Amino acid sequence: MAEDLVPDLLRRATEELEREFGALPRFEPARASDGDAEAMAAVLAETARRLGDNYPYFHPLYAGQMLKPPHPVARAAYALAMTINPNNHARDGGRASSAMEIEAVAEIAGMFGWSEYLGHLTSGGTMANLEALWVAGQIADAGPGTKGRGTQSRKRIVGSEQAHYTHHRISGVLKLEYGTIATDARGRMRLDALEDELRRGGVGTVVATLGTTAIGAVDPLPEILALRDKYEFRVHVDAAYGGYFKLIEDRLDEPARRAFKAIGQADSIVIDPHKHGLQPYGCGCVLFRDLRVGRFYKHDSPYTYFSSKELHLGEISLECSRAGAAAVALWATQKLLPLKPGGDFAQGLTAGRRAAVELDGRLRCDGRFEALRAGGPELDIVVWKMKEATAERASKLAQSIFSTCSGHNLHLALVQLPQFWFGSASGSSAVEGHVTCLRSVLMKPEHEAWLERIWNEMRAACAEVEQG
Repeated sequence: MAEDLVPDLLRRATEELEREFGALPRFEPARASDGDAEAMAAVLAETARRLGDNYPYFHPLYAGQMLKPPHPVARAAYALAMTINPNNHARDGGRASSAMEIEAVAEIAGMFGWSEYLGHLTSGGTMANLEALWVAGQIADAGPGTKGRGTQSRKRIVGSEQAHYTHHRISGVLKLEYGTIATDARGRMRLDALEDELRRGGVGTVVATLGTTAIGAVDPLPEILALRDKYEFRVHVDAAYGGYFKLIEDRLDEPARRAFKAIGQADSIVIDPHKHGLQPYGCGCVLFRDLRVGRFYKHDSPYTYFSSKELHLGEISLECSRAGAAAVALWATQKLLPLKPGGDFAQGLTAGRRAAVELDGRLRCDGRFEALRAGGPELDIVVWKMKEATAERASKLAQSIFSTCSGHNLHLALVQLPQFWFGSASGSSAVEGHVTCLRSVLMKPEHEAWLERIWNEMRAACAEVEQG
């Protein structure tokens, strides 16, 4: 297995890296000595014990939150880069890793059909979304392009009720008003509610989510883009979780397929390689379709850190110091597993999606559960409600099953969702209030092979709870 090869491959790669610097005179680092070995071993042993106080995020029986183990080559490349500990703020601090970041980001942009763009890695999706909305706030005429004069805009930002909570928080940091748009029974932004908000005027940016973190819902991006032509606003796509599904868009149901086919028409896109991209935390990415937004990043450095005349990533980023090792790990992973439809990486996404569809189908055939009444999963997240007479009883039962499953080494998640999303109720708000539901993110390729075990452990847990 690749995991078994990592220590040897890393040792050989480290030796190769040392040869690259072989012309330097040898020296003994002050922090390293033979006498420290025993103390270091003791500290690392205690570290390992402390780390054991975690859910087994790496195992297929962990099927709860969006936690996917980094690929072995990403782990090895990250560790190798830490021999140097590059800083991708400037070429002076991370010459090779900056070049690798530019190449890796170009492949991500190419996945969305962009050959001209402005983009870079970030410490995560929150920072990437912050930059996208910050740029939006800098554009006086918040239309489809960047033709504004760069004066501060006070136009509002809106996103769906199911958009990530950080958009509201980020807008507060930026001193921009944020409004929420109602969703339908699939968790997607309602176009009628959006247009009502647009008619009020003053909307500068609409955040379209392609893969909500609660259920993986995909907002109707083509229709939102059509409204942009009518009302002139920026479209920011938050695809932190769902962006890589662009590679398998033809395997998605029609609404999601249409949304991913249109993603290249957005003004900005955020994607998180540390979710589906097999990367260690933290690794996010922000992309802008119009290179002219780079003018908002201009600054003067008080010292000569920017000595190279080549592009410094710190000149197009709000963050200064950033881990060059993250760029190295991403570059290595994409070298091994290119972002191509039909490739090995894409097949891993397809396997997770098949597992989610299969689990949803089994839930719909079991009288103890209620799945989403408007349809199955759009990506690879499955949610279900316990079939009980009241939301209180359904919520309590879901919590009991969640805890009992953990005793079977099956780790699910809990999520609060609108009641009207479930059952046979008619109308968009026939049942009010929220209910605690069970949730599973089947994002590991191994989940498909382990689905029978996951299903059996959950049924056993349900039986235990029923027997009391």
